[in-house]
Amino acid sequence: MDAALEILDPIVLDKAYAYFVPSGGNEAVSLWPRDNILRQCISILVVTQIGATMLYLVFSALSYYFVYDRRLEYHPRFLKNQVRQEIVSSLSAIPFINLLTFPIFLAEVRGKSLLYSRIDDYGWSWLVTSAVIFMISNDVMIYWIHRLEHHPSVYKYIHKPHHKWIVPTPFAALAFHPLDGFVQSLPYHVFIFICPVNKYLYLMLFGLVQIWTIFIHDGDMISGHWLEKFINSPAHHTLHHMYFTVNYGQYFTWADAYWGSHRAPRPDLDPLHEALRVMKEKGLVDDQGNCVSQKKHE
Repeated sequence: MDAALEILDPIVLDKAYAYFVPSGGNEAVSLWPRDNILRQCISILVVTQIGATMLYLVFSALSYYFVYDRRLEYHPRFLKNQVRQEIVSSLSAIPFINLLTFPIFLAEVRGKSLLYSRIDDYGWSWLVTSAVIFMISNDVMIYWIHRLEHHPSVYKYIHKPHHKWIVPTPFAALAFHPLDGFVQSLPYHVFIFICPVNKYLYLMLFGLVQIWTIFIHDGDMISGHWLEKFINSPAHHTLHHMYFTVNYGQYFTWADAYWGSHRAPRPDLDPLHEALRVMKEKGLVDDQGNCVSQKKHE
């Protein structure tokens, strides 16, 4: 957030605050300087709301229309009006997640974190090392947070809303209880208070984490490639939604493999088979799964 405000202040925020809160002597300057805490609070709330909403809508839509196999919507466990429900649930959760995260963002902007600006402060080797540590530490912490959220004493209060989507679309990426979203995001928010990270690198990693969350909900069940042994792919997360107690990981498969919750994707586990069965019964596809034109069907 520190880097985001640094970028947005000269582009738009300085002008906005000069317009809405002008200085008495100079209308081109705001009464609130960039380090004014009230200005920072408003900026954080506005930027996180607009940024999170736009990122969610844009990348979910791209994934849904260009990657997601919409034949999955014929699966028996795909809910009526599910896409609309996922979008409403996500857009309802985002403001509350932002409010829960707000104190952390404010502390970051007020200089309480270990974010730094100049690469020379720690060198290029640390820039790469910090990114690796960020990914590995987040992965193990999110694994255990996610797994503990499946414990019966917690699940029904926090995580159950997200498992409403047994055959999810990319729009389900943020369709969960706000506390669920906040708790699972804590590892990468807390990281910058215990480990030095370049603030521009952190902004990039933060954005990629959000995109990855959307990406793993695209229902893709591609399997048989060497990366699936290491990367927690959309296929792994599809199986998590379907079978509930497997593949808790976020980026990699090692935590699931080590703690016994890994389930490898296989072609026979693809929910598309069941969706095609329903489509065949409706006369929408032939025996090979090819779409039957309306004219031919008539």
